[in-house]
Amino acid sequence: MVPHSLSDSSSDDDRTTIKLFRRHRSVHKLLGGRKVADVLLWRNRNLSAGILAGATLVWFLFDVVEYNIVTLLCHIALLGILLLFIWSNAAPLFDRPPPQIPEIIVSEHAFREIVLTIYYKLAHFVSTLYDIACGKDLKKFLSVTGSLWILAVVGDACSFTTLLYVGFLCVLTVPALYERYEAEVDHLISKGGEDLNKFYKKVDSNVLNKIPRGPVKAKVH
Repeated sequence: MVPHSLSDSSSDDDRTTIKLFRRHRSVHKLLGGRKVADVLLWRNRNLSAGILAGATLVWFLFDVVEYNIVTLLCHIALLGILLLFIWSNAAPLFDRPPPQIPEIIVSEHAFREIVLTIYYKLAHFVSTLYDIACGKDLKKFLSVTGSLWILAVVGDACSFTTLLYVGFLCVLTVPALYERYEAEVDHLISKGGEDLNKFYKKVDSNVLNKIPRGPVKAKVH
């Protein structure tokens, strides 16, 4: 059985198992504790399965059948117009009301809130990327550059649609699997993190500390 807490001794079996993201809440609470968390953790299996089936259908149409986005939208519009035409003309024959299209109005306030949220998120992302690019934290710098290189290799090997689908598939399956095998995953990540820190310390002392670096200008807020 995987240990949940360990002492501070030097033995590998007595080290502390660190929870993923150093969290103190459940996975459901960490994901917001609402409908999105229920979908990601498959609390509502029918809805989660329906979303996964829809994403799989979209991926199949664009990547396997090689449907063009313009062609697909036109076909959907044609099908909608045809169904409305049949419904409108057949409704009087069966004493049914004609179809009513709901009018969806997005308020100016809601639109401004969305734009401001996107702006602040983008500004925070650019600021974080600037700090990493300046080399203030070499560990983050190496992690980001390595991740970008791996992503570039993966992106060259598969299409953008497949990459999005794989990412969506991971989002819809990894949280549920982690919640089910939480103790085992935390234990493996804890041991892997210790090995990675040891490797980084060796690289830092033998290579990175010998690289001359100039002073980094502080940002003006």
